[in-house]
Amino acid sequence: MFETSTYDDPGVMPSEARNHWSFMETNSASAVMKAVCPEEWKDIISILSTYRLDPQYWLRAGGNRGDIAEQIDTAFHERGWQETRLDLSTKGILFSKDSEKIGELPEVYQEGYLVDNFKNRVVLDVEWNAKDGNLDRDLAAYRSWYEAGVISAGVIITKDRLPLLKLARQLWADYQETLPEEQRNKKLPIDLTTSTVTAFDKAQMRVRRGVMGSCPVLIVAANQDTWDGTPYPVA
Repeated sequence: MFETSTYDDPGVMPSEARNHWSFMETNSASAVMKAVCPEEWKDIISILSTYRLDPQYWLRAGGNRGDIAEQIDTAFHERGWQETRLDLSTKGILFSKDSEKIGELPEVYQEGYLVDNFKNRVVLDVEWNAKDGNLDRDLAAYRSWYEAGVISAGVIITKDRLPLLKLARQLWADYQETLPEEQRNKKLPIDLTTSTVTAFDKAQMRVRRGVMGSCPVLIVAANQDTWDGTPYPVA
């Protein structure tokens, strides 16, 4: 595993995107995408530069997908990305030493899974609040597709759990102060304390284990700087 930080190069990732998210990458993923998939990279930069967490949607229970994942996916779909299942088919063709075809081996078919966003040669999953085992599936699939030569890089967008937990507690406490004493509730409407769902630290752990092989991978995580600055709305 070759960890890099080409996202720190302003020529690769402008500050509007860089300063509002946490990042980890392998094999110069950001620079690779900018060089070989410039239109897809432009889409990614545009969304990272403009998308911000709004507490009225973020601090609300929503299951595995929820409003945040749906909003991010919609932003990509509006730019031509599609939810796609990527399967692989491999067939061996036999030739003699004179380059004459002499036979074929049986086709090997590998069924993939529905990725959240696919365009050209970049695959991107939004893993906001799913079981953390999804990260193993994603990274292993990216490795398989990259080694087969059908993608150039993979991207995962998730959350940086502890900074967001701190922010959520502050926003929720400020909101409680606006309520009558008898209506106050200290419990957050979302659970950011569990460590068994997808998050930045979980993705980092798997990447450092080398699950994705040599595939260039960029991990993007929302943190306190992704917040849009608005308070939790008063009911």
